[in-house]
Amino acid sequence: MKNIKKNILIALALVTGVFVNAQTPTTDSIKSVNEVVTADNAEWGWLNPLRGDKSPAAGKLWGDRTKNEPAGFLVKFNKGFSSPPHIHNITYRGIVIKGLLHNDDEQAEKQWLTVGSYWQQPAGEAHITAADDNDNMAFLDIQEGPYLVKPTSEAFDNGERPVNVDNTNLVWLNADDIEWVSSKSNVETAFLWGTHEENQLRAVLLKLPAGFSGKIKNLSSNFRAVVISGGLTIQFSKKEEKSKLEPGSYFGVEEDSKSIITTDKETVIYIRSNGDFKVK
Repeated sequence: MKNIKKNILIALALVTGVFVNAQTPTTDSIKSVNEVVTADNAEWGWLNPLRGDKSPAAGKLWGDRTKNEPAGFLVKFNKGFSSPPHIHNITYRGIVIKGLLHNDDEQAEKQWLTVGSYWQQPAGEAHITAADDNDNMAFLDIQEGPYLVKPTSEAFDNGERPVNVDNTNLVWLNADDIEWVSSKSNVETAFLWGTHEENQLRAVLLKLPAGFSGKIKNLSSNFRAVVISGGLTIQFSKKEEKSKLEPGSYFGVEEDSKSIITTDKETVIYIRSNGDFKVK
């Protein structure tokens, strides 16, 4: 009976268009610009307004998660937070910035993801999210919206599958050995999701060594980056004032533009783009 009910709901969703774009979009037509949003200056509200302060807080970095458009935002969880089982109408990807986070089926044993760990939560898949440190924060990346929380009675299968990758299981490669990242310094990358085909979205982690001083040149129409760990200073020209970006801060770069970057300590950046970039 449970499976019959689920299948009926899926069929109704397809007919009525409740779940638009079951497969996550792989392109983004919105052009990025040179901009900076520090974690302190993000616009904060409740991730699930219907639950108020029982919900995690959400801070806007780019886009509007309440509309049908790509968006990137921070989420803060209190220690001991555990959501009820639920689904989302769209797929999201997440990176842990602070603390310990768990995201899985409600029956699964807790797998606490630490800083730099990555997960993907498919649309329609029932799950819970929990936090277990004094200060817990993640970055979430969506390619469509609005981002909604729905009951598990509306669960459906969009063909995508959940992913949980602890930071110790990431595969790091020297950027010099990667065709689509041109680098002449001691820089490493770890591929997360997407494809390298023309104009298709992809995301990587970029690891800059302590004492790095150089430039990142964007060669695509859409380039968005979030500091996951460490920290950096950035300016888009030597005439501009430098901005200090701590974990959770965001910067966008317009096409064929350069960002001047320096680091005091090893720094990991999440980069989402629809084309190549160069690190010099």
